[in-house]
Amino acid sequence: MAETWKSMPASDLEVGDRVRLESGAEVLVSRIEPKFMGMENMLALIEDTSTRWYKQPVVQTAEVEVQRAD
Repeated sequence: MAETWKSMPASDLEVGDRVRLESGAEVLVSRIEPKFMGMENMLALIEDTSTRWYKQPVVQTAEVEVQRAD
């Protein structure tokens, strides 16, 4: 199967998704932290790999690009 980029709300993301941020950077989602900094409408995407630790806050309703198999 080929993998393509699809647009979806951030609230639909799952652990294991590869997400392309507005900056063009890509994040491999290891964890999703709900209620980022106590805000109901925010979540944080966390990449925790052997090469990088990265945390990106995102509004739950934001449209994000996700790479998934067809």
